[in-house]
Amino acid sequence: MIKFKILLAVSALLVFNIAKAGVPVQQLKLWYNHPAEKWDAEALPIGNGRMGAMLFGGIKTERIQFNEQSLWSGDNNWDGDYETGDHGFGSYRNFGEFVVDFNHVDVATEYERSLNITTGIHTTSFKINGVRFFREAFASHPDQVIVFKYTASEKAALSGSISMTSAQGAISITNKDGISFASEMPNKLKYAAKLNFEHEGGEVYVEGDRLVFKNCNTIIIYLDARTNYKPDYNAGWRGADPMSIIEKEARNAQQLGFQKLKARHINDITRLTTAATIDVGKTAADISAMPTDIRLKKYAAGGQDPDLEETMFQYGRYLLVSSSRPGGLPANLQGLWNNSNTPAWASDYHNNINIQMNYWAAESTNLSECHIPLIDFIVAAEEPCRIATRKAFGEKTRGWTARTSQNIFGGNGWEWNIPSSAWYAHHVFEHWAFTNDTVYLKNTAYPILKEICEYWEDRLKVMPDGTLMVPNGWSPEHGPREDGVMHDQQLVWDLFQNYLDASAALNIDRDYQIKVATMQAHLAPNKIGKWGQLQEWQTDRDDPDDQHRHTSHLFAVYPGRQINMIKTPELAKAAIISLRSRSGNYGKNINTPFTVESTVGDSRRSWTWPWRCALWARLGEGEKAGMMIRGLLTYNTLPNLFTNHPPFQMDGNFGITGAIAEMLLQSQNGEIQLLPAIPKEWAAEGSFNGLKARGGFTVNCKWLNGKVITYQVYSEKPVKVKLRINGQVKEIVSSRFK
Repeated sequence: MIKFKILLAVSALLVFNIAKAGVPVQQLKLWYNHPAEKWDAEALPIGNGRMGAMLFGGIKTERIQFNEQSLWSGDNNWDGDYETGDHGFGSYRNFGEFVVDFNHVDVATEYERSLNITTGIHTTSFKINGVRFFREAFASHPDQVIVFKYTASEKAALSGSISMTSAQGAISITNKDGISFASEMPNKLKYAAKLNFEHEGGEVYVEGDRLVFKNCNTIIIYLDARTNYKPDYNAGWRGADPMSIIEKEARNAQQLGFQKLKARHINDITRLTTAATIDVGKTAADISAMPTDIRLKKYAAGGQDPDLEETMFQYGRYLLVSSSRPGGLPANLQGLWNNSNTPAWASDYHNNINIQMNYWAAESTNLSECHIPLIDFIVAAEEPCRIATRKAFGEKTRGWTARTSQNIFGGNGWEWNIPSSAWYAHHVFEHWAFTNDTVYLKNTAYPILKEICEYWEDRLKVMPDGTLMVPNGWSPEHGPREDGVMHDQQLVWDLFQNYLDASAALNIDRDYQIKVATMQAHLAPNKIGKWGQLQEWQTDRDDPDDQHRHTSHLFAVYPGRQINMIKTPELAKAAIISLRSRSGNYGKNINTPFTVESTVGDSRRSWTWPWRCALWARLGEGEKAGMMIRGLLTYNTLPNLFTNHPPFQMDGNFGITGAIAEMLLQSQNGEIQLLPAIPKEWAAEGSFNGLKARGGFTVNCKWLNGKVITYQVYSEKPVKVKLRINGQVKEIVSSRFK
């Protein structure tokens, strides 16, 4: 009983210390008063950037399904059809699960399971016959293991058994120290997992393939899983044997022990999860006290819950921290959590919006290091993409692009998304724009930008009037293939502008700068159509009653920077008309009030709400941006706050975080704009801390009645910067970081 009280005291001290640091702890917890049943809708995720687990919090049977982000089927350097079996393009795979079966009954009182998205600690607590059972779990990035601890308020209360199963058919080996399995996929990818077991009190023995524990006081489990994947084309995408690495990591983890592992984990993850915070209002106490799933239902019914909106913002950051760390792979369509060997769309890297949306929040919400895996993925895929590009577009083709779907072995599947490399280049550039890391710009970003510019230099089509068009383009996933699709034109314009800014910053390649600037100036421009819309194609064929989920021709508004209310107001107004139309608020319904409910049909997708939220934010429409947040939480969010396309898909979680940041702070027009698009529900009083602006700035802000009352702008060294605040533009000098 004393140890259990100490455990609670340590947890309370942790919460106190975080609160003391100014982090709003209360709204940063997802909690429920019943165990999870559905994997995608109710189980809760933990992850260390490489490995993840979904926890159900069962009373008698605790099931933990786990993943490692490099467990993929498919062949090296695949180029062609979307074959998602053992060979071909392949798919992301389920690694396995372990199950803890307890001997106690399956009925409990005072049940609570929770996930603290500040500390990354998952807890389950309940009472059976007066005995309190308590569980903790976390995924450690510093020590590369997932750790689970089981305790009770009375000694000798823990009895049961543990089994572990590979989802790929490997045979488990069990001994008194734990359970392991190792095997090889049909594509020759080796994989292995090991569960190390510790106990205090009681006894442990093996019974078949199960590890039986009896009358224990405490149980601790250390889980590690790996493959021999290596992100290197020249090495055949294979590296060291996984089990030898696992054994070393598990041994080191056990030597550190639970408390040190937990402290190291918390120190690591809170450095990132608390780097940016927002406060957009206070939820009523009776609502805040409710379980998360009940709060979500009340919100969807029209209730006010600003703390839930803040939680959604931070949940996206937590999920990115948990699924995308330097040295690993980028977050895929499901982050890294997957319980299927045939996941939707292979749980792959879709480059016509999805993988990009996964990273919209990385720079603006102070998670730059979490952006690195995407950039590393782009670099690793360059050579197989060059080969596939030459095969498709001619052996003399310079540069590269990609098909719509990509895997981790340099594979390209489904249709060619010809401007995808330009969109990748946008992310490569943005990392420099926000960090001002000139070493990265010179050694990594600039060579990528230049090579992709060379691809477009060779590919652009000269029209009779001298304009340049992207040939044979497509507005994903919509309309015919033809020359000059606006989505493609805008992406190439963005690429050229990013190259020009990068080369100017480095003061190199002056002759090529002139060539790129000339090409950019001759790109066929954006057009305004017959009903005032921003045209999606060169031909004025847009249907005002079209409610297609994609808004591809608005890339120039967001995440691009070609169209804005300050420099191109007429095009921005046309973009507003197009966006209203896509949401079912034009054409036949032109007089219908714009509401969450009026956005119908194909527009209700988990990733459409965030893109439209960011678009409305860039267009200065705070009320409509706020409606998109409500739409996502109302129609496409599951009880565990995973977003649902359907099916479950994580880009909505990542995307809404980036979109909310755009409502509070923008910096794409050569100035920092504070509160560019907040809805009236947020206006009364609020603040944000730690959001980032291009140029290497970190910004804090407080407001009252919709007006900024205090702000701070920090940078590595004091520099002049334009600030748009409360309707005025002024020049200030930033403060040096403390």
